[in-house]
Amino acid sequence: MTDVAVLRRFAHALDIPPQDLGLAAARTERPPRTATTVSYPRLAAPTVEIPGHEDGEDAVERRKLLANLVITAAAAVGAPITGASHPSTVETRPGELLVAGLRDAMLGLGAGPPVCPPDHLASELARAVAHFNASRYDSLAVRLPRLIRAGHHAGTDHHAVLARCYLLATRALIKLDEPQLGWMAADRARQLALAVGAPLDVAEAARQQAVLARQAGWHHQSLTLALAAAGDPALREAGSRGIAQRGLLIQCAAYTVAHQRDQEGMRRLTKEAAAIADELGGITHLRDAAGGFSPATVQLHLISAEYKAGDPSAAIAAADALHPLMLPTVERRARYYTDKATAYAQWGRREECIGALLEAERCAAEETHARPAVKAMLNGLLVSGRTTPELRGLAARAGVLTS
Repeated sequence: MTDVAVLRRFAHALDIPPQDLGLAAARTERPPRTATTVSYPRLAAPTVEIPGHEDGEDAVERRKLLANLVITAAAAVGAPITGASHPSTVETRPGELLVAGLRDAMLGLGAGPPVCPPDHLASELARAVAHFNASRYDSLAVRLPRLIRAGHHAGTDHHAVLARCYLLATRALIKLDEPQLGWMAADRARQLALAVGAPLDVAEAARQQAVLARQAGWHHQSLTLALAAAGDPALREAGSRGIAQRGLLIQCAAYTVAHQRDQEGMRRLTKEAAAIADELGGITHLRDAAGGFSPATVQLHLISAEYKAGDPSAAIAAADALHPLMLPTVERRARYYTDKATAYAQWGRREECIGALLEAERCAAEETHARPAVKAMLNGLLVSGRTTPELRGLAARAGVLTS
């Protein structure tokens, strides 16, 4: 709001005389309108007129709004502002780019017509899933928003692929602690999956909504979402993948019970999920849709469930019983090390916690640097005891201030 070019664009967009913002008279050439939008989402036209908001009064209100914005910006001069016109010394990180790209794609803002033909959507989605599984946020930040835009332009024949694009987006947004966008993506995925009759995708969307509900503290609602979806007869009729999806939902319910500090209930549900994994022959299912389901992934879940239920020593014992190379993807292996670090931190084992975080970084640097949970852990380590060059280096690489 202190940049003349920005103020002129506001004046032009809102039809305000530039003199009202302290600028010189309008030039003959107006700056180009570079922002573009696509046709979604679209709001219905208002059916009730709001009295007292004719054009003249609207103009007055717009002038007041811009004047307040200018005053606010002037009061903040000298403070670092994200997105300011001056060069920034902080590099934008892949996780931040991914969130911004998904936000704009979901709102129908930004880029022009998609470059991905409808017939290529499925193969492009497979590549995006591979990048997520490899914790390649730099590539995913380009590919996934582009896929969502292309899926909306492709028409109803491709809504099944679009639903899976939104499922992948929800997983990324949950990991990056963006619940508002996560709810939007999960709801769109579920509605699209219901419309095309894809029971596995409906169940996965319900699981992700259960995760979001649990993060919001809505434990009863989270349990209801997960267990109701697990009881859907359509999953039993979908073969081994449907049975694996049911196991994932029971596993999700177990983690919610762990949040309620019900260790016995958590372990009972986890054993049920493990029995389903064993019934499937120990093969990893749903690797490309939900992060994988197998005895190894159930054991990974048990690590975080044990420390969340209040027993970090049991969590470490669960971690020691699992070799990370048994997990199907890099993303799951990185999760193994960060869960182990969290358990060590809860147990008061500072050096082991730092060691596990460094292992997570070696496994998947972008994942480790991007996750808000890791940043919070690093902040706690920096202020709670003696620091080491390794800890300070990791904190700096993750963008956590060390001064």
